Amino acid sequence: MSSATLLIRQCSIVGAAVAVAVTAGLTAAVVPVSPSDGTHRAGVRLTAGELGGGTALIVGPSGIPTPPQRYADLAHDLYLQPHGFTGTMEILTTPERLFFDKAGSRIEGAEIVTAAILQQIAGGGVTAEDPVVVFGYSQSAGFSTLTMQQLQAESVPSDLVRFMLVGDPVAPNGGIWSGLGVFPATPDNLYPTDIYNFEYDGFADFPRYPLNLLSVLNAFMGVFTQHLKYLSVDADQISNAVLLPGSADLTGDGLTNYYMIQAQTLPVLSPLLLLPGIGQPLYDLLEPATRILVNLGYGNIGDGWSPTPANLETPLGLFPTDLDWSAVQQALIDAAQQGLQNAFNDLFQPWILLTTPLFEAVAGFGF
Repeated sequence: MSSATLLIRQCSIVGAAVAVAVTAGLTAAVVPVSPSDGTHRAGVRLTAGELGGGTALIVGPSGIPTPPQRYADLAHDLYLQPHGFTGTMEILTTPERLFFDKAGSRIEGAEIVTAAILQQIAGGGVTAEDPVVVFGYSQSAGFSTLTMQQLQAESVPSDLVRFMLVGDPVAPNGGIWSGLGVFPATPDNLYPTDIYNFEYDGFADFPRYPLNLLSVLNAFMGVFTQHLKYLSVDADQISNAVLLPGSADLTGDGLTNYYMIQAQTLPVLSPLLLLPGIGQPLYDLLEPATRILVNLGYGNIGDGWSPTPANLETPLGLFPTDLDWSAVQQALIDAAQQGLQNAFNDLFQPWILLTTPLFEAVAGFGF
């Protein structure tokens, strides 16, 4: 058995267990949020105009074949409305089976979405100003690739359908399944698409250099801390997402914009924040240097994503070859000093003890 095949099988086994947690966590994550105001929305960049007043087809992630209404409402408030959507939503039921039947679930799901789009177009009223919009999350974001190919085969014009995808596991640069060569990457030139991924999301922002085991561990923890958050994230984080190189709005080529929602905490260190009193100082001590070590798995020291254009299919590699290692060394020295300073500041803020999750939980019982 080749090492690549073994890695794929290991990822599938881990992914199956994770998907159960994703299902439960997503349901828990669907909580009320304050919609972004006009100021936040003004910062959102648009591909080929606004989403218009047509119908948005809302599709669920793995384990949630029929999304609840609250899921659709959050998709609308956080992603569709800020991009100018003023139409109505229709919730679709798709298989969304887990990893042991991933291929079959993808094919069936894509066919269902394609049929729904064709039905909307056949019913009339679909125009370039009011296109059909598809919202996909995780698995449904991934099989949107097949839907796009099926629509192209049906000669559906590119201006009649728009895609809004979050947590895309087959993003060209960072998607775990496209990086491993399991499924084809989301095309950037078939239909106008906006893709939002979270920094350190182990499904959508997997390290390019998986021999960096710390980076891989951080990404797998990011499946829990990042991949579950797309519908509970603060609207400010979305409006401030980084438009990545390779996006249509930057290059003038293609039809896809790629956004990276920046992580506020480092997943691999996040358990420290559960410790009362000492957790925050420990996190702040280790975070600056640990973040650099994690980012090396992406081929740089500054960001938790690959610096190569987001629209280019980027297979996994062994080691980054274009780093200035003297700059890496200096960055680690500076980060260690910054961590010491941050921890020192924390230790002289006694209210840190009163803001830890564990203390708040105990306080809730009246202790």
